[in-house]
Amino acid sequence: MRINPTTSGSGVSTLEKKNPGRVVQIIGPVLDVAFPPGKMPNIYNALVVQGRDSVGQPINVACEVQQLLGNNRVRAVAMSATDGLTRGMAVIDTGAPIRVPVGGATLGRIFNVLGEPVDNLG
Repeated sequence: MRINPTTSGSGVSTLEKKNPGRVVQIIGPVLDVAFPPGKMPNIYNALVVQGRDSVGQPINVACEVQQLLGNNRVRAVAMSATDGLTRGMAVIDTGAPIRVPVGGATLGRIFNVLGEPVDNLG
């Protein structure tokens, strides 16, 4: 089973070495993100927004790139609530699409869109 890089303790440290960007616009679940020239993520790549909101609560939002806008910007759709996100927040391109676990251990289980179990079975 593959562990979701947005929630895995060991995966988060490796995210810091990936391609960084910045949030430039948020409209509902849609984020526009700017990246350095020549470092644009591919369509369907997973992006991770990590930081703290205005009251200090941790934020960890996974997004998926849906469109290349030009001018070193991409448009991505958030896979969870965007409450607390602000312009200028750091974004990391994971370099790979969102992956979810598959196989015998997942049969009969209930997962969210990020592959995290939501059926309280461990």
